[in-house]
Amino acid sequence: MAKSLSEMTNEELWEIFPIIIEKHNPIWKENYLNEKSLIEKTIGVNNIVKMNHYGSTSVPNLLAKPTIDILLEITDDTDTEKLVSDMQSIGYVYTPQPDNPPPSIMLMKGYTPKGFIGQAYHVHVRYSGDWDELYFKDYLLAHPETAIEYGKLKLKLQKKYKHNRNGYTDAKSDFICRITSLARKQLKKNNNSKV
Repeated sequence: MAKSLSEMTNEELWEIFPIIIEKHNPIWKENYLNEKSLIEKTIGVNNIVKMNHYGSTSVPNLLAKPTIDILLEITDDTDTEKLVSDMQSIGYVYTPQPDNPPPSIMLMKGYTPKGFIGQAYHVHVRYSGDWDELYFKDYLLAHPETAIEYGKLKLKLQKKYKHNRNGYTDAKSDFICRITSLARKQLKKNNNSKV
């Protein structure tokens, strides 16, 4: 009998789900909007502070893993057990993320023991806050030359870490931290100049 995804080691999962980098696909925006609507209907808009499409699939012309990242910010009083159960009812797999900010929940869709099926989604569930991922996205949108540089880095790292997601993610972190810091400084400077 084949193992379920939850029974597999990281190494086994990385073989089934290698790092894939593709040219930007305009359908990703439409897929996000459709999934956003489905999530709103499933968990109720009363539980949602805001929802954002972020990551490389949200930046036009940026090379990307074909996975749509969604930042789902929920109200403090959301029943997270019910939220997970409701999301599982529409095909999501729950993966606890103890190192991530509370409520430490990530949900994935499009993964099967035989590989990717359809559009892959990662929903990162957090309480409302000031999240670096959105600063990084906005900076790339405003600075296409930086997005091109990031795409080249991702292609280089994909060759080295095709079957090592942690290695791939870790190798991008210095670039992401540097750009996020620039984005925050730029926003602060722009806000101070408006005063």
